[in-house]
Amino acid sequence: MLLGLVLYALGIVVTMKANIGYAPWEVFHAGLAKVTGLTFGVVAMIVGVVIGILVTALGEKLGLGTLASMILTGVFVDVIFWIDIIPPSKNLPVGIAMLVAGLFIISAGSYFYMKSGFGTGPRDNLMVVLTRKTKIPVGICRGAVELLATLLGWLLGGMVGIGTAISVLAVGFCIQLTFRLFRFDVTSVSHETLRETFTVLVRKRDKDLESCKGCNRDDSKG
Repeated sequence: MLLGLVLYALGIVVTMKANIGYAPWEVFHAGLAKVTGLTFGVVAMIVGVVIGILVTALGEKLGLGTLASMILTGVFVDVIFWIDIIPPSKNLPVGIAMLVAGLFIISAGSYFYMKSGFGTGPRDNLMVVLTRKTKIPVGICRGAVELLATLLGWLLGGMVGIGTAISVLAVGFCIQLTFRLFRFDVTSVSHETLRETFTVLVRKRDKDLESCKGCNRDDSKG
């Protein structure tokens, strides 16, 4: 899960460093960061928490992966920006190459954190809850939400460009190709809720404590 979130954050930074226009949610986060004066990562974290609360109130399950995605993705993005190891693109061909590479890194990150089975991120959950509530196909719901995020972000000063259009058109292909490469079927994963994960951890702790007591008894006999 953590490897997936690090890769996801790295992919976001690479697409932004492409300098040809941000992906829809990054347009919104960057615009909001510009208006509020907060860092990109902090804004992404706040938006994730707000969406997470909304979808949970609407009946979606909350998992450890959902919480981690809300908090850690933004932190990792800020850390990668702070380290400053990815140079910005200087021309359009390099920018396009960086953008596509970033989308594939994001796709790989999605695979790892979704494969962990600890729940999906709040923005993914938003698509699910809108589809469930409105009965509108998930593709249309996703497109509508990302269009709205792009429009609001652009009005707030986020960077919109050819990269934005490429992101919208290519992200689905990149995810599909990456999942096929890893032979990953998203429907095969049964995600744990936060309560289920907590229960598993408590049982493991109790089992370990019982094992330790057994070891102590054996040592005293010896």
